[in-house]
Amino acid sequence: MYVFTSLLAGLVFGLGLIVSGMADPAKVLGFLDVAGRWDPSLALVMAGAIAVGIGAFAVARRRTVSFLGAEMRLPKARQLDRRLVGGGLLFGVGWGVAGFCPGPALIALGMGEGKAAVFVVAMLVGMGIFELVERRKHSGDLSPA
Repeated sequence: MYVFTSLLAGLVFGLGLIVSGMADPAKVLGFLDVAGRWDPSLALVMAGAIAVGIGAFAVARRRTVSFLGAEMRLPKARQLDRRLVGGGLLFGVGWGVAGFCPGPALIALGMGEGKAAVFVVAMLVGMGIFELVERRKHSGDLSPA
């Protein structure tokens, strides 16, 4: 049942990205170009997503298990730290330069978009570097390899 609901959720999410235009880097860059030819349509997509998220988190906070019986594990951290702010800035710069963020990039890759392939490879390399740094940091070995 978990595999089926995961597949269904992924399909709905992917279709939402396609229908909303989030998988089109030109549309995303138009949204981010607030000083030029700004396209505000993605603001409505984001507002809708935030509204759904607020409702879903309100329900989730009152539950101890999901509708499928899994343990509810909501984030406990409430403070903003340097890593969160720095990661958000880095994410925003990448989004603004490429016109992709991870979900839409995977959709565009599946649609045969060449720029998405470059983005996904760079994203995977960045994730790999992060994992290596984190493993070294937690193992206490910070010396160069």
